[in-house]
Amino acid sequence: MTNSFVLVGNVASPLKLSTSPAGVHHCQFSIEHRSIQVEDGLNRQAFVRMKVVATGEWSQRLASELIEGMQIQVTGFINRHESRTGNPVLALHAQQIEMI
Repeated sequence: MTNSFVLVGNVASPLKLSTSPAGVHHCQFSIEHRSIQVEDGLNRQAFVRMKVVATGEWSQRLASELIEGMQIQVTGFINRHESRTGNPVLALHAQQIEMI
């Protein structure tokens, strides 16, 4: 099955770096996207704010490269996470991040 996702937007939160007990590095932040999309011949405002998770050694470099407000393109896949209150949250797991 296919699960691929590309989103262009702005970094919308400070980057949070962490390391799992197994020693795996993670970087988390939010991306915010706003655009006008055409749906059935009509203009529609599209807005989404989504959690982004980058995993692995490369994720630690993001802290020095990304700043809030910067426009980026994130390519990856979506996955379900749970909030601290147990509510489901969609997260974009980044496989590539490009500064625009």
